[in-house]
Amino acid sequence: MIGYRMKFNVVTAVILLSAGAFAQNAKPAPQAKSAPATKPWAKIPIPTLHDFKPEQPKKIMLANGLTIFLQEDHELPFVNGSILILGGSRDEPADKIGLVSLYGQTWRTSGTKTVSGDSLDETLAMKAADVETGGGQATTSVRWSSFKQDFDQIFGIAMDVLLHPDFKPEKLALGKQQLAAGIARRNDDASGIAGREASRIVYGKDSPYARQVDYATVAAVKLEDLIAWHDKSIVPSAMIVAVSGDFDSATMEGKLRKAFEPLPAGDGIKTAPGTFTDPKQSVYFVDKPDVNQSNVYIVGLGTDRHNPDYYALTVMNQVFSGGFGSRLFQDVRTKLGLAYSVGGAYGAANDHPGTFTVSAATKSASTVAATQAMLSEIELMKTKPPTSDELRSAKDQVLNSFIFNYDSRQKTLNEQVVLALYGYPPDFLERFKTAIEKVTAADVTRVANKYIDVSKLAIVVVGNQSEFGTSLDKLGPVTNLDIAIPPPPGPPAK
Repeated sequence: MIGYRMKFNVVTAVILLSAGAFAQNAKPAPQAKSAPATKPWAKIPIPTLHDFKPEQPKKIMLANGLTIFLQEDHELPFVNGSILILGGSRDEPADKIGLVSLYGQTWRTSGTKTVSGDSLDETLAMKAADVETGGGQATTSVRWSSFKQDFDQIFGIAMDVLLHPDFKPEKLALGKQQLAAGIARRNDDASGIAGREASRIVYGKDSPYARQVDYATVAAVKLEDLIAWHDKSIVPSAMIVAVSGDFDSATMEGKLRKAFEPLPAGDGIKTAPGTFTDPKQSVYFVDKPDVNQSNVYIVGLGTDRHNPDYYALTVMNQVFSGGFGSRLFQDVRTKLGLAYSVGGAYGAANDHPGTFTVSAATKSASTVAATQAMLSEIELMKTKPPTSDELRSAKDQVLNSFIFNYDSRQKTLNEQVVLALYGYPPDFLERFKTAIEKVTAADVTRVANKYIDVSKLAIVVVGNQSEFGTSLDKLGPVTNLDIAIPPPPGPPAK
């Protein structure tokens, strides 16, 4: 076998050498003229985007101030429900940051006065149903889902969790352990550090929108704090109940009235009005020697969705940083090759300014060059109006994404509940398409000049300083950030 393979290799080599000699002596065959490139996709007709007319849910106001939304959807035999409650982590005491997160977790896992959380898990698993609680920045919530035939039982469990929780110390301890594990790991990821510190620079480190949980604030949360939060927050005027799925609205309204009308009125948790100022212009730096690339954030204050310029800013953002075809991506990444990834957003929150963010991940040696390129693109938005193609493409992308965000009754209902919670008009979603279509190139340039000021932007860099090559001083004065994690309270371990 070995001899055969060797003979085969020799013969093969002779054939290849002969073929090579023949190829050198042979005249090249005349090349046929290539057919003109065709673009068959360009011939596909693109229909006009239809008007967005979401079905309005039935809205019911109870005498005690509670709001109910009902949305029938008979496509599948399911019923989904939610109770959204005003009051979240932005309202918790500064010395007990983490309280709402612990509350949202412990609330459901503890169970109720009559049924433990573990028993509830078994009951719900048998029914392929869910009842969950959670705590966020501005709200807490109870959510449930079930087959339509199990609605009464599952809704009964959800109401029991809402009205008769039994916060358990062992479940609180478990929640604290999980938060502590997250605290210990929060400096592992460079991009996570950059995003976190960017928020702290924009809003201020003590702002309710940028505070971070620490060992001491977690340790300060007691069981009675969870109980006190619950007793204060479960107030009808601060809650919106939404139910969607396969049911009859009249029958469902009767069940919900019976469950919620007895609740006494109250004030609930009130969010203090925030103060928002532009960040101090500086380069804020975190040295992370264990990485070979930098995460760069250029940040400032954004806007809220009540702003009449929200629509023009949305189109501006798409032209500037909305995907592969945006100026930021095409220039900084594709043409200059200065970033692995680059993006941005002129953020708009529901009831306070969001953040204007332009970010990139780049190799260490190009940190300064990439940042300078992003700053140049920001300035260019103020002087170079979008072309007709840029404007058309930006609008198409915004509207197509918008339609897919609300392509089901459940998605639309969820957004309508949030909008109602923050005082937006019922037809806010319907206005969006028309408002975007009316945006002109002049509008984009106008809002870019009105809202973007490089002198009011800060730069956050997380990277390996020893590999930069060009000093960060080229970008402006540098402020070193301390991201050390304060140790847990108590005597130091020996």
